[in-house]
Amino acid sequence: MANLALVYGLRLLPAEEVAGVGEAPVELKNGNNARVTMHLLEGTREQIEAQLRQSIDAFFDFFPEI
Repeated sequence: MANLALVYGLRLLPAEEVAGVGEAPVELKNGNNARVTMHLLEGTREQIEAQLRQSIDAFFDFFPEI
């Protein structure tokens, strides 16, 4: 199996200040570009942590071969 890289970012902001979330660019060594879909989770710390764990589990469910 190939060596993989998981690209992600985290930042906490006041929920009422977030107007929108877009894609983040990723530059590849071969000169191509990729995009990473950004996600927004809102709630208390506990709610955000639970949603993040569920999201990570769901992400890896899409790739059972890894």
